[in-house]
Amino acid sequence: MNIFGFYLNITLLLWILAGIIAFILLFLWNRYNAFVSGRNKVKTDFADIDVQLRRRASLIENLVAIVREYAKHEKTTFSDVAKARAALEKPHGPKDSAQADNMLTAALKSLFAVSEDYPDLVASKNYQELRTDIKETENLIAQYREEYNQTVLDFNTMIQTFPNLLVANLFSFPEEELFETDIEGKHEIKLSAA
Repeated sequence: MNIFGFYLNITLLLWILAGIIAFILLFLWNRYNAFVSGRNKVKTDFADIDVQLRRRASLIENLVAIVREYAKHEKTTFSDVAKARAALEKPHGPKDSAQADNMLTAALKSLFAVSEDYPDLVASKNYQELRTDIKETENLIAQYREEYNQTVLDFNTMIQTFPNLLVANLFSFPEEELFETDIEGKHEIKLSAA
């Protein structure tokens, strides 16, 4: 009877141990998949911002072409816009994109200031359409930036909380960067482009 009890205890212990191991493996699997999904959502949301930044840069290039016809002597402003656009074309992450976005915002403010000196330019249909398109794109960028930053906040919170942080460290899931930009500069452009 003692041997039977001993084997029964070992069998029970092995079943409990197998259950614990299965629970741990299922937990790791679930958390890993959640982290991959979160990381992919962050990348997708950043891609949305990147598309709009590139669209805005293209619209600004068209705006420069129109303004250049009227203000041929404003080479510094055109050069600043070209440098800012080039910064967006380089491979980048959220921090680099935000810096390039800030450069382009400053150049755009200068471009709008130059264009105000030419009433015929401001009154032209092409100029008005570009201003409207740029304003809509600015609004989309702001919307996508908010969505991206909320996604990053959710992801970073998920990987920083216990017990998730153990799994995140085990599988090397780093925190993601927020997309921080010069909000005041954006506000000034929206007002001047309105």
